[in-house]
Amino acid sequence: MNKNPGNSKYVKKLNRMTVLNIIKEHEPICRQQLSKITGLTPPAITAIVRELVDLGLIKEEGLGASNGGRKPVKLKFNPRAGLVIGLEVTRYEVNIGIADLKNDPMKLHRLPLDMSNPHRAVLSLAKEIDKVMNSDGMSKNNFMGIGVAFPGLLMAKEGIIKRSVNLGPEWNNFPIKDVLEREVGLSVFVEHNSNASVLAERWFGKGTDSRNLVYVNLGEGISAGVIMDDRIVQGFQGHAGEIGHVVIMSEGPLCNCGNRGCLESICGALAVVRTANEELPVLKREDALKDLWEKQGKVTIEDIIKQSEIEGSYAWQLIRQVGRFVGVAIAGAINLYNPEAVFVGGKLAAAGEVLLRPLQEAVKTHAFPEIARATRVELSGLGKNAATIGACALALRELFRPSQAGILAEAAITSERDRGATLY
Repeated sequence: MNKNPGNSKYVKKLNRMTVLNIIKEHEPICRQQLSKITGLTPPAITAIVRELVDLGLIKEEGLGASNGGRKPVKLKFNPRAGLVIGLEVTRYEVNIGIADLKNDPMKLHRLPLDMSNPHRAVLSLAKEIDKVMNSDGMSKNNFMGIGVAFPGLLMAKEGIIKRSVNLGPEWNNFPIKDVLEREVGLSVFVEHNSNASVLAERWFGKGTDSRNLVYVNLGEGISAGVIMDDRIVQGFQGHAGEIGHVVIMSEGPLCNCGNRGCLESICGALAVVRTANEELPVLKREDALKDLWEKQGKVTIEDIIKQSEIEGSYAWQLIRQVGRFVGVAIAGAINLYNPEAVFVGGKLAAAGEVLLRPLQEAVKTHAFPEIARATRVELSGLGKNAATIGACALALRELFRPSQAGILAEAAITSERDRGATLY
């Protein structure tokens, strides 16, 4: 650790964040252990610990074993010192999650909101966030940051949406980070929805024991988040993982991206609904989904998934076809990345084994055999909330980076003043 800085205030913040992260990862831990790990002097550690206790970010809890002198005081991270918000943005709704500083979700709820016009949508979203932050006895001052899981091509560090084919052309080059920070008054961190989901799977889902994994999001769009050697694969421009735009059918339907036959144009949730509503009117045999179509005039993705439970039905065949096409694309990803595991999530994953079995068969058929045999292919354990949980995790990951030392401390001071103690 650099103890001879050119900027003493910055290094003081850096040291404070380093100590906080060590306590968070190795709790319970005493001051003597912190001094040994960091190389900081005991007086420096004592001063930093006092600041962190005053901020409410850590607490003293119990005594450790003595080595001949006084018993050392154990220090623990206080996850209840503040909250973060996670947002998953889709075309017609935003899913909102609230989590404490260890990402234990307190609340998850859905907000119907047309996101096609960014200027109107972000202003409406900011008002809804304000309502959430001041509901149920909470206060805006309890919150430290916002993570946003967004579909499309992003400049994640800058928080700029380069292009989102599913939300529309008005999002091109839209600075969502700057606009949302201005409207809400909190630090905002933006990441692709599949990258947020793979982060959630790695930290909290079935991938906690995997350093190399892929998460495939089957929602309105289709994309993949990839972690290799415990780092998210971003690619040259930050656009890695666009598995939904692998061409499956060269003369297939026109995709929003401008190409034909992309996986997303055939197997995305919107494409599956469109196909069903086009084909059901001419379906000649009796079928539960067609009966529903005749009563409602249309069917939804939820209707299709529900009826796919009936073996041999139209919905069952449609979802199995989706599984086969997605399996071919995943086989390509397995050949390229050689992951330990692939997790499938998003709306269509609710079809369960009806989707998974043909998907696994396609992987077995199309992936390099030795690589395929070594790769687990499973449904995500986080269900439809993966991206929302991942957005909360994103906010926490960024807040606890050493470079964000000032943000976290300032937020903690505000939160401490407001609550007088811990949140709950």
